[in-house]
Amino acid sequence: MSRYIARRVPQAVAVIVGVTIIVFIIIHLLPGGPRALLGPHVTPEALHAFIVQNGYNKPIFVQYFHYVDGLLHGNLGWSYHYNQSVDSLLLQDLPKTALLLGLAYVVAIAVAIPVGLLQTIRRNRASDYVVTWLVLVGYSMPPFWLGLLLIWRLAVAFHIFPPEAPQGATVGAILSQPLGLVLPVVTLSVVSIATFSRFIRSSAIENMAQDYVRTARANGASEHRVLFRHVLRNSLTPVISIIGLSLPNLVSGAILVEALFNYPGMGLLFWTSATDHDYPVLMGFTVVIGVATVLGSLIADILYAWADPRIHYA
Repeated sequence: MSRYIARRVPQAVAVIVGVTIIVFIIIHLLPGGPRALLGPHVTPEALHAFIVQNGYNKPIFVQYFHYVDGLLHGNLGWSYHYNQSVDSLLLQDLPKTALLLGLAYVVAIAVAIPVGLLQTIRRNRASDYVVTWLVLVGYSMPPFWLGLLLIWRLAVAFHIFPPEAPQGATVGAILSQPLGLVLPVVTLSVVSIATFSRFIRSSAIENMAQDYVRTARANGASEHRVLFRHVLRNSLTPVISIIGLSLPNLVSGAILVEALFNYPGMGLLFWTSATDHDYPVLMGFTVVIGVATVLGSLIADILYAWADPRIHYA
């Protein structure tokens, strides 16, 4: 395992470097440039001074190495819109987005496990087909459209939940308004529920045909014990990898969900920065998410080997 981790770390670094290069080039190709940062009424003299001061008149590879040097020193750049360092902005909103993503993962796993096992028990029966149809609907439902439907029915029509997410500068302030978290968490977790439940179903069906299941039944184990003691643990190992790989999709969904429900997290910060052409914030957000995705994938691989001792990374 140690050799595997030692080999994966340089690969992770290479992926992060590749992400920074691609995103840096894409952001510099966006229309508007420095003029979009300063607004349409900026004078030519002020625009020229801004370009020279921030090094935008230098070749793009020089600008990139300057940015990487700042990253190595913990500097993610400066937000021209908020007049604040990007790292302080992200640190301010990161805990709130981590709370939203964590709750979405917990809800998705808590719902997907019984749904997947139910489909395994009721395989090829009417209930299995109905749940499969519902799962496919949930998987194909865009988060912003699902969020709008939930707001329309549960907030506007029946006034069960508030249409806006909790507002506050800290996680404690967010948690003090639990009803406001329901709609954003449900909107964000539906696609993950659909994905996880399908993997659990297919994995559980495969494990039900294994020799150790027949042996457990021959030894007198009940169906309940076979399902939850033996099949469930072996069925969850593929889901561990899916959880790590699903982080980018969940984060991209969080951008739309936070913007839709006005949730004060990193997703809303990214959304407003994109509309304000605050490119340093967009770059810093992408770097942080890229690092989190690479680390999530590595941790998922390690947990995969821990959950299944038969797996050995050479």
